[in-house]
Amino acid sequence: MGNSFGKLFKITTFGESHGVALGVIIEGCPAGLIIDEEKIIAEMQRRKPGQSKITTQRKEEDEIEILSGVFEGKSTGTPIGIVIRNADQKSKDYTHIADKFRPSHADYTYFEKYGIRDYRGGGRSSARETAARVAGGAIAKQFLEAKGISISAFVTQVGDLKLDKNYQTLDLSEAENNIVRCPDPEMAEQMIALIDSVRLDRDTIGGVVSCVIKNTPPGLGEPVFDRLHAELGKAMLSINAVKGFEYGSGFEGVKMRGSAHNDAFVKKGDKVKTITNHSGGIQGGISNGADIYFNVAFKPVATIMQDQASLNEAGEEVTVSGKGRHDPCVVPRAVPIVEAMAALVIADYLLLSKTNKLQDI
Repeated sequence: MGNSFGKLFKITTFGESHGVALGVIIEGCPAGLIIDEEKIIAEMQRRKPGQSKITTQRKEEDEIEILSGVFEGKSTGTPIGIVIRNADQKSKDYTHIADKFRPSHADYTYFEKYGIRDYRGGGRSSARETAARVAGGAIAKQFLEAKGISISAFVTQVGDLKLDKNYQTLDLSEAENNIVRCPDPEMAEQMIALIDSVRLDRDTIGGVVSCVIKNTPPGLGEPVFDRLHAELGKAMLSINAVKGFEYGSGFEGVKMRGSAHNDAFVKKGDKVKTITNHSGGIQGGISNGADIYFNVAFKPVATIMQDQASLNEAGEEVTVSGKGRHDPCVVPRAVPIVEAMAALVIADYLLLSKTNKLQDI
């Protein structure tokens, strides 16, 4: 249980950090969609380890192999299977913690739940699992692109360094021009310097990834329990190291009065629009056609290259020594993961929306 996501446009992922391979099964992708394999590869390259000095130095090219569901470059309507083989496992890096619980990792909780755990890089609890999500999300993004919907995620905070500019004033494409994936070049340089200094201190630091979804049609969302923002929140909180999710005005909205926070409706041409967008494009759990925007908070990576006091499976006090290859800050590589999960949600709700009105069925 717990390895599938979505209702109509659905993915199921499998694999471990140091296993033979990772993979994803995508169900519900409509037949006839042109599948551009190069676009999937490009998404995988954005997430892969070893891409810069501020990411883990594990070397995985994350090459994909499409096993099923695509014929002559188009989806067939049957399950799409994609496998990503692991190539650079160094399982011996983890033998020293075979029976030890690393602080703030899933070692203890997995052991309590299953009575057994794969200590090699955390096994299934490792963020390496997100490679399969990105592959599935890449298919969802191509489905959305065909509908004119775009998703752009980018880094807006690392530690205390915060980009306070409104996303509408930024060229979001600039995020791919630097290794931290921040669309403001000056702030990007400061963030890179901070992450590098933290890395040299043998420590880690957290940050925030922001995301904007444009051209989503109004009417997406399934109240009351499957509201659009609730599903987006679930999607983001399912990503490793995520500690918080907010959309629209978020927590800052509590400082405002209703008279200032309300988004007034106006008619523009034949469309209903709002003058402001404190709602983040979602009202009553349903999209209203405005930009959907949200922030995702990531904690500092739990593995640090320092000795830490902990316990082993026998309950004895032990020292956990930091070894292996790990990100000093997860947010640069989390950008495509956030986009992938957002794409899966919107693709699923687009298909679900076709079941809401008799004339659409």
